[in-house]
Amino acid sequence: MLSTIPFDLEKISKTDVDKELLRAAIIAELDAINLYEQMANLTSNKELKILFLDVAREEKTHVGEFQALLLQKDKEQQKELAKGKEEVEELLK
Repeated sequence: MLSTIPFDLEKISKTDVDKELLRAAIIAELDAINLYEQMANLTSNKELKILFLDVAREEKTHVGEFQALLLQKDKEQQKELAKGKEEVEELLK
């Protein structure tokens, strides 16, 4: 699980720090989603399962928030994300 920033801020250029922080935030949220969904699958308690899945959905919203800002700050990321989508659509025709 991610509990610290996975890079040395001193080694990142000032123009890239925010992008790296957003990527770290996305990684942390994805990690949390995986954890909560795994916990939901492990419990036999209905209320706890509902709670874990609800929190996981909230984390998915957080991923979207961080990704939206990252795509504003990193046009190359935006372009490559669109390219990846196109490649999947082509493969699944």
